[in-house]
Amino acid sequence: MNSSNDIEYPKKILDYMEGFLVSKTLFAACELGVFDFLLVSKQSMSSADIAKGLKTSVDGMERLLMACVGLKLLHANIQNGEALYSNTELSRIYLTRTSPKSLFHSIQYNSQTIYLCWHYLADAVRDGKNQYEKAFGVSSADLFEALYRSDEEMITFMKLMNSVWNICGKDVVTAFDLSPFQSIYDLGGCSGAVAKQCVFAYPESMVTIFDLPKVVQMAKEHFVSSDERRISFHEGDFFRDPIPASDLYILARILHDWTDEKCLELLTKVNKACKPGGGLLLIEALLNEDKSGPLTTQLYSLNMLVQTEGRERSPSEYIHLMGAAGFTDIQVKRTGKLYDAVLGRK
Repeated sequence: MNSSNDIEYPKKILDYMEGFLVSKTLFAACELGVFDFLLVSKQSMSSADIAKGLKTSVDGMERLLMACVGLKLLHANIQNGEALYSNTELSRIYLTRTSPKSLFHSIQYNSQTIYLCWHYLADAVRDGKNQYEKAFGVSSADLFEALYRSDEEMITFMKLMNSVWNICGKDVVTAFDLSPFQSIYDLGGCSGAVAKQCVFAYPESMVTIFDLPKVVQMAKEHFVSSDERRISFHEGDFFRDPIPASDLYILARILHDWTDEKCLELLTKVNKACKPGGGLLLIEALLNEDKSGPLTTQLYSLNMLVQTEGRERSPSEYIHLMGAAGFTDIQVKRTGKLYDAVLGRK
C-alpha cells in the first residue's frame, strides 16, 4: 500500500525515469577507459591528470568522476583540497578489461547494441517484433544474420557471452550433478565459456561446441585454445543440420530467443538425437510462476521483444515444452543468481 509520502514525493517514479542516466554514466566511463587508466596508474589521480591521460575536457571528466563516486564505482580521497580518484574493489574486478571477471564487453554490447534497440521499445510493443531494422537498418528475417551483421558485432556479442558465463557459468553447470554424462554437446555454444566450465567441473567429460561455421571460426581464433583437448567443435545450424548423438545436450540462453513453436521443433530434434538415458540441460533466466518477478527477468523478456523472436519463461512453461518434446523426469534448480537450470532425461 502506498503511503502519503510516496504520493507527495514519488521517489521511485523519479528513480525509474532517470535510470538511464546511471546506465549512460557507466557506459561512458567504460568507453573512455576510466577504470583501466586508474588500474594501470596504480595510484590515486586528480581529475585533471585523468582528463589529460584520456584526452578529455577537465570539466567533463570531473563531472563524470563525481558521478562514479556517487555510484560507488570510484573512491575520492581529498588531499590539500583536491579530490584524488581510485577504483573501488567492485570496479577493479568487474569493470577493468584485464580482470578475469570483467563485464566490460557486456557493458559495451549493452551500450552499442541493446541500448539502441530499446530506443524503439514502444514500437516493439506496438508491432510485437524486434527492432533491428529501425535500429540498424538490417533485416531481421534471419535472426542471427541480424545479430552477427558484421565480424565486429559478432565478436562483441561473443565477448558479452564469454563475460557472462565466466561469472555465472559455474553455478548453472553444477546445479545438477552432470558427472554421469561423459559426452556433452553445447548447442549454440558460442565462445565456449560454458564448455570450459563443464570440463573444469567434470574432468571426465568431453564437450563439443555446436555452432554456426563463422562462430566456430571466431571461437577457435579468440576464445578456445588449441591446447584444450577436451573441447572440440562441430559446425552447423541446429535447426537445419543433423545433431549428432550425445549423452547430454546443453542449451544455454538459446530457447529464450525463439517462439514456442521453434523451441518445440528444436527440443524434439534434440530428443531424437539424445542417447537413451541421456539428458538435456536448459540454462535460462526463469520467471516466477505467476510472472510477478524477478524484475531483472521481466526486463530481459522485454529485451527479447526488441532483439529476438522469443521471451523469458516460467519453469512450468519450459517443463511443458520439454515434456511435449519427449523428455521426462524434468527438474528445476534455482541458483539464486541471474540464471537457473532445468534438467530433463530421455
